[in-house]
Amino acid sequence: MRAAFYEGNEKIRVGESVPVPPKAGEVQIKVSHAGICGTDLHIFHGHMDKRVTFPQIMGHEMSGTIHAVGEGVINYSVGDRVTVMPLDPCGKCPACLAGHNHICQCLKFLGIETSGAFQSIWTVPAHTLHRLPDQLSLEHGALVEPLAVACHDIRIGEVKRGESVVVIGSGPIGMLIALVAKEAGAKVLIVEINAYRLQLARQLGFDALNPIEEDIVKYVAQYTGGAGADVVFEVTSSAAGAEMMTQLPRTRGRIVVVSIFNQLPKVDLHRIFWRELKMAGARVYEHEDFEKAIQLAASGQLPLDSLVTEIYPLERLEEGFRQMESGGKIMKILLSCS
Repeated sequence: MRAAFYEGNEKIRVGESVPVPPKAGEVQIKVSHAGICGTDLHIFHGHMDKRVTFPQIMGHEMSGTIHAVGEGVINYSVGDRVTVMPLDPCGKCPACLAGHNHICQCLKFLGIETSGAFQSIWTVPAHTLHRLPDQLSLEHGALVEPLAVACHDIRIGEVKRGESVVVIGSGPIGMLIALVAKEAGAKVLIVEINAYRLQLARQLGFDALNPIEEDIVKYVAQYTGGAGADVVFEVTSSAAGAEMMTQLPRTRGRIVVVSIFNQLPKVDLHRIFWRELKMAGARVYEHEDFEKAIQLAASGQLPLDSLVTEIYPLERLEEGFRQMESGGKIMKILLSCS
């Protein structure tokens, strides 16, 4: 089998790897497609070297078919089409005991603390699996994980039909949040500085503005009759996004922080106090978000083809990272791993 190994210092080696036989409670998956995520790019840049084991096989957005099952696995069979919710909680910490095992205090994230999906054959715990329906292509199946992120974010934000939503940042996650919010019946405005992503957002039917060229606070006030947005999603990890997110919501509006901030941003706590805003973090997802994502993906209601910029063979992983670094005409890059 083939695998892509991160060896540190932005070095990727693609070569032969020995499949790991599934132990009790595990399954072995023949990986069809895997998406390159922003988290993978962080690993490539060395920002997560303390969490990985070298040489590291990255990847956690994927689809495939079961190749073998370990002892005690009774709900899945060879040939089943699946995706993976890449979380392995401890089941014992206070968060797990409170029912929040998706944010376990000792959480292992598959593809970071463990081997990941950028390989031909991947062995994972059976509890991470979700079935993919026959009508959902394996290419689109590899988008279920980021789509589940968006479904979780919309659920955390309590988005309702008829509400006004602003999404700050329209990379893959931001665009999926906008699409899921629109599917939920919300009116969505996208804020983005990348010209390619702005054009794509408009092609998909969204109002989309560049904050360098437009006064977003003024526009949102006019757009909402002076009230402000019901829900704002921050998906840029930028100081400018953190500053903007508190200026846009209405009184008792909601802010959902989706981004990972490497530097602690300044946040206008006075504005949160003054307007009685509610702010929540949205870290990953739960099983119900995966099921919602699969249902949406299989329905054909979302323009998923428009989000896939390239499908590369596994050997072109580093090229995919370099394209993502360029910040140009890129949305989602998939790898063909089989």
